[in-house]
Amino acid sequence: MIDAGGIRLACRVSGDPGGPPVVLLHALGEDGSDWTAVAEELGRRHRVFTPDLRGHGRSDRPGQYAFELMRDDLGALLDALRLERPTLVGHSMGGVVAYLYAAKHPDRVDRLVLEDTPPPFPLDAAAPQHPGGEPDFDWDAVTATYAQLARPPADWLTGLEAITAPTLFVAGGSHSPLPQDQIAEMARRVADSRLVTIPCGHRVHACRPQDFTATLSGFLPGGTPHHYR
Repeated sequence: MIDAGGIRLACRVSGDPGGPPVVLLHALGEDGSDWTAVAEELGRRHRVFTPDLRGHGRSDRPGQYAFELMRDDLGALLDALRLERPTLVGHSMGGVVAYLYAAKHPDRVDRLVLEDTPPPFPLDAAAPQHPGGEPDFDWDAVTATYAQLARPPADWLTGLEAITAPTLFVAGGSHSPLPQDQIAEMARRVADSRLVTIPCGHRVHACRPQDFTATLSGFLPGGTPHHYR
């Protein structure tokens, strides 16, 4: 457990101890273990950090949730780990956390990867209903994050133009519940960006793991660009 600005976050560390750092940020309702296959592949050449965001996994459940709080948690975590300029990879909720951090601290991010990430436009989707029982994450995080996605602050959109890190958008195509044209608009607002579509839905890294990791590895420094079918 790592003390990240007053909240304790669990964080898995793996891969090459001397490799460039990569931080993997999970989606709502998941935890760092969702990245296991990706972390194993990246770990051949990188030092990989997979935290559980607040309210998830083994991290604290403080009862207060907002993307800005998770962004600041991330900053405190990077400071505690002494990571100056890591690559940030975020899926869905984790992608929002990643681009908010990259917009606020452009000099602290080497590269940015956003996998089928909700765009900063009003999201026309009702929050999921509580499934009953005890989910393995704090359900309050669902209602809080969906409320923000329904009416995102204006500075989320304008902040994209402050991102200076080379940025890779990985979209899930027509099977994703997210508006793909809005993801493309996000990419247009980031100065140094590229957009790749791997048409398998929202969980690209899970349904097409080889294509995802190859595309990601090709984007990182020293990698070979990947062309998939």
